[in-house]
Amino acid sequence: MSLPAYLPVLFLVILSTLFAAGSMFVASKLSPAKWTAAKVEPYECGIEPQEGGVPGGERFPVKFYLLAMLFIIFDIETVFLYPWAVAYDELKVFGLIEMLVFVAILVAAYVYVWRKGALEWAE
Repeated sequence: MSLPAYLPVLFLVILSTLFAAGSMFVASKLSPAKWTAAKVEPYECGIEPQEGGVPGGERFPVKFYLLAMLFIIFDIETVFLYPWAVAYDELKVFGLIEMLVFVAILVAAYVYVWRKGALEWAE
């Protein structure tokens, strides 16, 4: 393909970059710059921050991060259902079988994670 075919994409990239930079510039000039002690303190859901991060100095369990990653993975996988739903009429039976295989793999992964105990929060 030649350059004119990509010209609208290049225009969109330039326009979005200019919009982002312009928005940040305008916000920096119009926003108030009165710094107080409360504004520069870290905020942790209304709880006073303690030395060491977590109350009692303990660390977050690894299961917390595993559960968060599993949530993100399954959340991203469900996003793939939307294009399929939009193109369902064009895909016919082949698309239905393909999506059933996809959902079966997701269910198998979910059952595996469930049996391994990765979804259990308490010890």
